[in-house]
Amino acid sequence: MKLKSKKNIIIIGVGGHFVSTLNLILSTNEYNVVGLVDSKKSKKDFFGYPVIGTDKDLHQIFKSGIKFCSIGIGQIKNPEPRIKTFNLLKKIGFIVPSLISKNSDCSKISKIGEGTNIFSNTFINANVIIGNNCIINTGSIIEHETNISDNCHISTGCIINGQVKIGKNTFIGSGTVIKNNTEIGNNCIIGMGKIIKKSIKKNVILKWMNQ
Repeated sequence: MKLKSKKNIIIIGVGGHFVSTLNLILSTNEYNVVGLVDSKKSKKDFFGYPVIGTDKDLHQIFKSGIKFCSIGIGQIKNPEPRIKTFNLLKKIGFIVPSLISKNSDCSKISKIGEGTNIFSNTFINANVIIGNNCIINTGSIIEHETNISDNCHISTGCIINGQVKIGKNTFIGSGTVIKNNTEIGNNCIIGMGKIIKKSIKKNVILKWMNQ
């Protein structure tokens, strides 16, 4: 039987989230990481992977024949760098695949958007919808019929119960628990360890007190 050939892929951004993204890509065993792109070409390589250019070189990299890329930029206070990068990559013509760890449990009747990364030890139940360009980080639980919009970051160890709706560009901090049938608006930041028992309007920042 002929072995399936791996696709060449590049990673955009070499900050803190880059290491997790690299590990996720390697775990899929579907891609060869052939280079890294950063806003400033300050180093020659990271973990043995060469920095092949900056954001300004992306058009030329695409023309060279590399069609797949992943975003190694995280999201906490400000989703704009990740959103801007995703939109630029799509405009150029890159394919930004969804990446799902083999150590996660993702229902076959869930829907995962383009460029969304599902990290290790996550559980995604039936009929969950996750939009484009999201991060579902290590150890999170996303229960049945939950809808997570584009450009969200569900951080490590969150529990999102059934039929929750989370608006676009929202960050949910580590260890947060959200009650079933709750709605979180667009552009919210929910700090770590919160217990969310009622719906939250858009543009809300919760730092310290539980709601």
